[in-house]
Amino acid sequence: MVHAGGLVSAGEAVVRVRGLVNRFGAQVVHDGLDLDVRKGEILGVVGGSGSGKSVLMRSIIGLRTPDAGEIEVLGVDARSDEPENRLYVERNSGVLFQDGALFSSLTVGENVEVPLKEHHPDLPEDLRRELALLKVKLAGLPADAFDKLPSQLSGGMRKRAGLARALALDPPLLFLDEPTAGLDPIGASAFDELILTLREALGLTVFIITHDLDTLYAVCDRIAVIADRRVVATDTVERIERFDHPWVQDYFNGPRGRAARQAGRRTAGEP
Repeated sequence: MVHAGGLVSAGEAVVRVRGLVNRFGAQVVHDGLDLDVRKGEILGVVGGSGSGKSVLMRSIIGLRTPDAGEIEVLGVDARSDEPENRLYVERNSGVLFQDGALFSSLTVGENVEVPLKEHHPDLPEDLRRELALLKVKLAGLPADAFDKLPSQLSGGMRKRAGLARALALDPPLLFLDEPTAGLDPIGASAFDELILTLREALGLTVFIITHDLDTLYAVCDRIAVIADRRVVATDTVERIERFDHPWVQDYFNGPRGRAARQAGRRTAGEP
């Protein structure tokens, strides 16, 4: 059965992963991975190609069944076979996939209405449309985007449309897979600002998979580094960049890492 209330107090873990194992045939992607995501934080998840960042996210939200391990989301056993538990996690987790995953034959508004129809089938049509329009505006899109098809939008607008759909059910937990990939620097910076604004306005906990160093320095409270098939470090970006691991040093202290660090300090008003 669903854990009573399912919610946790400020500072406690809203996502708790212990001993996670994921395999694809003979390939072991995760081997004893542990991770906590604290309520109200923006956690950036980084790692090299093939380190299993998206596999981790899909395991947490129930799109992949791990080979072993425990996953708790908002106080609920996310690996439980009970439909109530799975439904609870689904209703309380918004997901923006890297490509947006919008239905190409549906308008933006209709895409946003999909989870509302699924989870609140008795909602009157006019109220459902009103709620969907609110989410579209909340994601920073103009009202006239509501009746457009995804193909009529720019890449950045499609990202925001996907975000609007992720927010449709007012979830406390938001998962973002490479949200700024394919965006120009101005668009990426605007998206980062939007995530910060939404976190403050809605009290969200945000799990971001990203390669974007600017995003890590601009919005993330902590960084989790996946290497050697597990999370090798979780800390603030300032401490992570000093972590003694070859991949971490190459990633954070190369030319792009140094540039992102300086840009982050300028944004924060530091010398």
